[in-house]
Amino acid sequence: MSEFTYPAELPIVPMTKSPHATVSVPGSKSITNRAMVLAALASRSGPCELTGALRSEDTEVMVDCLTRLGFRVDADWPTVTVHANTSGRIIPAESAELFVANSGTTMRFVTAMVALGHGRYRLDGIPRMRERPIRDLLDALQQLGVDAVSDAGNGCPPVTITTTGLAGDTVRIRAGLSSQFLSGLMMAVPFADHPIAVQTDGPVVSEPYIEMTQHMLRQWGRHAPRYAIEPDASAASYFFAIPAILGGDIAVRGMRRDMLQGDVKFVEALEQMGCIVEHTPDGIRLAFDPTGRTLRGIDIDMNAISDTVMTLAVVALFADGPTTIRNVAHIRHKETDRIAAVATELRKLGAEVEERDDGLTIHPRPLTGCAVDTYNDHRMAMSLALVGLKVPGVVIRNPGCVAKTYPGFWHDLEKLRGPA
Repeated sequence: MSEFTYPAELPIVPMTKSPHATVSVPGSKSITNRAMVLAALASRSGPCELTGALRSEDTEVMVDCLTRLGFRVDADWPTVTVHANTSGRIIPAESAELFVANSGTTMRFVTAMVALGHGRYRLDGIPRMRERPIRDLLDALQQLGVDAVSDAGNGCPPVTITTTGLAGDTVRIRAGLSSQFLSGLMMAVPFADHPIAVQTDGPVVSEPYIEMTQHMLRQWGRHAPRYAIEPDASAASYFFAIPAILGGDIAVRGMRRDMLQGDVKFVEALEQMGCIVEHTPDGIRLAFDPTGRTLRGIDIDMNAISDTVMTLAVVALFADGPTTIRNVAHIRHKETDRIAAVATELRKLGAEVEERDDGLTIHPRPLTGCAVDTYNDHRMAMSLALVGLKVPGVVIRNPGCVAKTYPGFWHDLEKLRGPA
């Protein structure tokens, strides 16, 4: 998949001085996978070139799925070209077996996408994907006349979609477990043969991701011949967290307060804790001077920036006073149960953690390095590595799981140390 190789375990060596650096992060996974879906669905109107696209496991399985569906996709990373669809059908293939690994965006977006076609399509993934919910999306597609079923009957993948296109003019969807159900449907219905109104039923989690989808649809219209993808704000959170933990300052190129990605607001949480945030024409810079001051523990609703929960939980280990994270029950259904996983690993390191259904409270305590488990979850690995930049003895098990969204993370983290 990439030029990076990973050991079974990776010791993290503490940094001996505060960093002062400017870094770049790869393209947004969320935007890359949305853009590929939209480019494919619009490809009857012509080709589309995506620039700044993220190369990772999640985006490569999307390319593979689109190719198996009959689209012509050239991935010359970081440029991805979706060629014109001349098949006469919005989904060129009439049947396909699709493997999505553990990519939630690919599973949810492609399930909605293939419902536009005429044929039978089956989507499956790794064992963890078979535990991740998709019932709410299947229920919505059934309202539109699609035979959309969970093969095991448990509301989880694998799923089989048998369809002759979307029927009906209104659909109601629940998005209380994942915003991806709604985003997938929102991207599909504009390409139906007739107008379809999408209505939500109950609360919606991670609303910035819905706003991202809406904004991209407005940008796209029916076709965009070229589309530039933003740097990944979730990936940037790890670098913003480093000066909060170690002091110093780090700027991330290309970050802006008005980005499509809600996770750019992670810096506001760090600002509440006492960090200094500077918005510049080139990016966002975060600084913290620990001389005569400490980080403050905070009480925060992170529903809108839930992919950064684990990053903030690690920063909280070094704060003065407890930090409470609320309203993120839905992250129990991610690559792992992220609330339970982060509570377990922070306790191993010595923290006192109160776990609740919708979040957790971290009480800082003296920390001791140890081997930590990542649960095959890229965000667990990248977040827990930050502890080891200050606490000796931290070892990351299965560091290769970062390939899901940020294959070069360990390389970029090491570059912060400067010349040997």
